[in-house]
Amino acid sequence: MAAVVRGKAETLALRRRLLSDSCRLFYPEDPIKIVRGQGQYLYDEEGAEYLDCINNVAHVGHCHPVVVRAAHGQNQMLNTNSRYLHDNIVDYAQRLSETLPEKLCVFYFLNSGSEANDLALRLARQYTGHWDVVVLDHAYHGHLSSLIDISPYKFRDLDGQKEWVHVAPLPDTYRGLYREDHPNPAGAYASEVQHVVNSVQEKGRKIAAFFVESLPSVAGQIIPPAGYFPKVAEHIHRAGGLFVADEIQVGFGRVGKHFWAFQLQGEDFVPDIVTMGKSIGNGHPVACVATTQAVARAFEATGVEYFNTFGGSPVSCAVGLAVLDVLEKEQLRAHAASVGSVLMELLQQQKAKHPIIGDVRGIGLFIGVDLIKDTATRTPATEEANYVVSRLKENYILLSTDGPGRNVLKFKPPMCFSVDNARHVVAKMDTILTDMEKKVRSCETLRLQP
Repeated sequence: MAAVVRGKAETLALRRRLLSDSCRLFYPEDPIKIVRGQGQYLYDEEGAEYLDCINNVAHVGHCHPVVVRAAHGQNQMLNTNSRYLHDNIVDYAQRLSETLPEKLCVFYFLNSGSEANDLALRLARQYTGHWDVVVLDHAYHGHLSSLIDISPYKFRDLDGQKEWVHVAPLPDTYRGLYREDHPNPAGAYASEVQHVVNSVQEKGRKIAAFFVESLPSVAGQIIPPAGYFPKVAEHIHRAGGLFVADEIQVGFGRVGKHFWAFQLQGEDFVPDIVTMGKSIGNGHPVACVATTQAVARAFEATGVEYFNTFGGSPVSCAVGLAVLDVLEKEQLRAHAASVGSVLMELLQQQKAKHPIIGDVRGIGLFIGVDLIKDTATRTPATEEANYVVSRLKENYILLSTDGPGRNVLKFKPPMCFSVDNARHVVAKMDTILTDMEKKVRSCETLRLQP
């Protein structure tokens, strides 16, 4: 059956009729109809090429031929559930284990990051016998009801904070409680977690887990100070809880220096549970939970089977193996480190030139550009950030914003993003910001003379 070809307006009208308004589009005022992807590029129905700076799901590049062939080849042979013996699932678990600390040696396969974090919550509660969870402010861990409850990013707009959820300050050294001039921000922010734990215990409650994105993303591309995780883990473990590292946004070599972002916190730091999603399957619905023998045994002791119909299927594991092959053969972790370093340097040069750029932070191909209205209070330049994103789209560059103030330009491109791409994006940003300083002048930082 031939594919139906529709114009953008017709597709948009159908979408508005058939889909909920809560299922939102990028650029809602003038959405793009994307029909094809390749590498770090997306193409609309008229063939226009857009540089994709935000799609970390297409980790090794849109429609990577090795990944596509792996899925197609396995689909032609077998795709069934994981209750049958099959080499792919054990081969994949073995390959993943080679990237992780030895302690993390038991794997569960699922379909999405939300499923992975939900299972991590179940594992922690079963192992500890406790119920409560500590999370960071502005965190997002998934769209299931259990995860909305531990995601301040979502629950503050819904039913509010449950009594078993406890929120610690975001370890943001740019606009948080302890900033770049603090002598020991890691210790200070970890002490805030200890205060939360103490408060929980004073109420007679018990901590099951501390959930944290290894690099908080929706919170504004935050880089926690080195040493923060180990100190927090000490506090959580003393309270009888587990440390859960959510690597769904940032795992699989995105940080360049390491395969996993939690490894930025020190070679000796090992979480009790690691969750994976998004980039793990390059767009195919794959997710994983890695944990210790002790945690897995406690879960098994319930006698209740864990079964996921599509999790760990032969096709999903073939895709996962292909992603690991591409990462290794194309040396994409080293590539992320190299290109990310160039992009950071170029953006730092823009910060020196344009006062609206208050901060540039990141590592590898995970970078945030924090736009501010004034230098004294660092007020988020939300409207200005949206304007920059809109102008970049006019120049066929796809970027978006994040952070509580929606003022942080976020870079999370496919890992094949190149130095030439970095130079191109920053040059366009420079032109747009220069033009804003001449014409828009909507806030103090745009009126200051560089």
